[in-house]
Amino acid sequence: MKSKIYDIKGNTKGEIELPAEIFDLKLNKDLVHQVIVSMMSNQRSNIAHTKDRSEVRGGGKKPWKQKGTGRARHGSSRSPIWRGGGITFGPRNDRNYSKKINKKMKTNALLQILSQKNRDGEIIFVDSLSFEKPKAKDAKDVLSNLSKVKGFEMLLSKKKNSALITNTEYNDNNLKSFSNFSNVALEELRKLNPLDLLKYKYLVVINPTESVELLKSKIK
Repeated sequence: MKSKIYDIKGNTKGEIELPAEIFDLKLNKDLVHQVIVSMMSNQRSNIAHTKDRSEVRGGGKKPWKQKGTGRARHGSSRSPIWRGGGITFGPRNDRNYSKKINKKMKTNALLQILSQKNRDGEIIFVDSLSFEKPKAKDAKDVLSNLSKVKGFEMLLSKKKNSALITNTEYNDNNLKSFSNFSNVALEELRKLNPLDLLKYKYLVVINPTESVELLKSKIK
């Protein structure tokens, strides 16, 4: 399986042989769903918190005597059935939403999503990308040039979650150049995860040869 390699001007520079064990896997939707749900649960911020009857202030005195009043018996005005009382089964900030994900499951989900994106024509390989200094105009020119490639016309025009750009190493100038683009994100390839892949429509892979070798190391 081969794919074209482009430069930052959108011109074809060559081809790369894509290994089938990374870019031609069958999509297991159940596995991907399980991994994505687990990752979202692990990222969940537990903020909402309600007080139970032991935490609500007051209510230490018995509202009225047990018998003889004709009213129902009560031991505290902070009972959950009273106005201003504690909350039963309300959200608590000590609840643990985390879910365990096996490393092998997460890796397989990542590779399967890569394979599906490759089949859908949503991965573009770029030989190199490096700016001498941070400049948003240069970054916009790169996106504009790549959007001329067939199948990537929405790369620049899509308002949200347009593209995820990955490189084998951290580049501060690249990061700052694209920082003003709310629909584009940059990430080191070693940190690539299934959730990010599904969030963005296009994947721009910089330095394809090294990137493929790095992906191969994930399945060893």
